[in-house]
Amino acid sequence: MRIGVVTFPGTLDDRDAARAVVAGGSEAVSLWHADADLKSVDAVILPGGFSYGDYLRCGAISRFAPVMQLVIEAAGKGMPVLGICNGFQVLCESHLLPGALTRNSDLHFLCRDQEIEMVNNTTPWTSSYKAGEKIVIPLKNGEGSFQCDDKTLAELEGEGRVIARYVGQNPNGSRNLIAGITNARGNVVGLMPHPEHAIDELTGPSAQGLGFFTSILQAMVK
Repeated sequence: MRIGVVTFPGTLDDRDAARAVVAGGSEAVSLWHADADLKSVDAVILPGGFSYGDYLRCGAISRFAPVMQLVIEAAGKGMPVLGICNGFQVLCESHLLPGALTRNSDLHFLCRDQEIEMVNNTTPWTSSYKAGEKIVIPLKNGEGSFQCDDKTLAELEGEGRVIARYVGQNPNGSRNLIAGITNARGNVVGLMPHPEHAIDELTGPSAQGLGFFTSILQAMVK
């Protein structure tokens, strides 16, 4: 299985994402922001970082990158897409996911290991987890507070589209402790913490993030 990992100017977690893809059993394919095709990939990951220096708003410029026009079209046809941290912000700016990621409630950049609860395990990116399973993966962001209007929040909760929540104290002020969500179809997932930094105990706080990358392989070979 071929999974594309997009690099924008300012992206810094693309290599870790590619490493996680390989650890999960798939082939990592590098995609550049100016690419005119998706190189026949089966899924796409938008990794973390500071695309285009986070100018205007986080992810606001990346949304108009040539490769994103292709990602938007492919996602509309059902291709699995995972946005991590800055990638989550890009997905919201692209309207592939609702809501927005705003400044953390304490206005400070966070960098710590964070426990989250996996809520929805029915997406192609989360099926390796049990509903209610708690994992520890890194969280590092300055604009990680998920916000949306009350109607959107009710839809996300009512339709089971929250895929993960923070455990314990709210680290960044996200509504309902939301750490990640999916679209109505279930193929597009945005997650603020970083599973790609937790695929083995040697380099991360746990190996519990690997499930995101084994899930997609299992989903695509069924």
